[in-house]
Amino acid sequence: MTIAITGASGQLGRLVADQLLDTVDPAEVVLLTRDPAKLADYAERGADVRAADFDKPAELVDAFAGVERVLLISTDAVGARVEGHRAAIDAAVKAGVRHIVYTSVSEPTPDNPAGVVPDHAATEDALRESGLAWTMLRNNLYADMQVDSVAQAAASGQLVTNTGDGGAAYVTRADCAAVAVGVLTGEGHEGKAYDVTGPQAYTAADLAALATEQSGKPVEVVQVDDEAYTAGLVSAGLPDFIAPLLTSFGTATRLGKLATVTDVVEKIGGRKPTPLSALI
Repeated sequence: MTIAITGASGQLGRLVADQLLDTVDPAEVVLLTRDPAKLADYAERGADVRAADFDKPAELVDAFAGVERVLLISTDAVGARVEGHRAAIDAAVKAGVRHIVYTSVSEPTPDNPAGVVPDHAATEDALRESGLAWTMLRNNLYADMQVDSVAQAAASGQLVTNTGDGGAAYVTRADCAAVAVGVLTGEGHEGKAYDVTGPQAYTAADLAALATEQSGKPVEVVQVDDEAYTAGLVSAGLPDFIAPLLTSFGTATRLGKLATVTDVVEKIGGRKPTPLSALI
């Protein structure tokens, strides 16, 4: 069975590739990237590295040739990525792919205010309508991306947030990769959506406690509203189009959209999930 990973040169893609190459015959692994030179080390390990650009749909059918299962890693272009995702799905259908596994987001529903939800919901819909077998990996927020936030709070003595009392079950990229490999190499996952989470939902108070432990000094939680939080991000130098997106994750956390904790990492990924505290 031949398995392909899109976006294989990205942070998640490389983690999946590493674990997949340790699990199956490298000759069965196809790694897709815009720039094959970035994956030369994987080609040396026996993987089939191919050029693939979602902005060039005419070339995607050849990129998927001979592939049975695909891990479609969502791209970073918020808003614009849906067209690319659809192009990849259409090409997979034409190439004879049987099953697509997609990296989605927690609760991609209309009542979730996270700014990335519309893209993921649209892609999930496209997969359901494609006629292919599908599996949705609804990954929680990455624990890896919270390390700097905790360090900044430790340094400043304040954790400024708009999350209220809500928690997020932060999950590491490595754990997400393990689940992806479990689905790609396993059976019985067709037509299922999995919430991929860490072992605990961390509130702002929990994050402040981690920062306090790191610094040895008290860290205060400062709750602000969404508007003030966005303004603070902009004043700190974040682009105007990024700040509201980050704020929306805090809003979603406050509303409980990221608090679900599951055992998916252990059951499907075959490993104990890594708590955020282990990264601090």
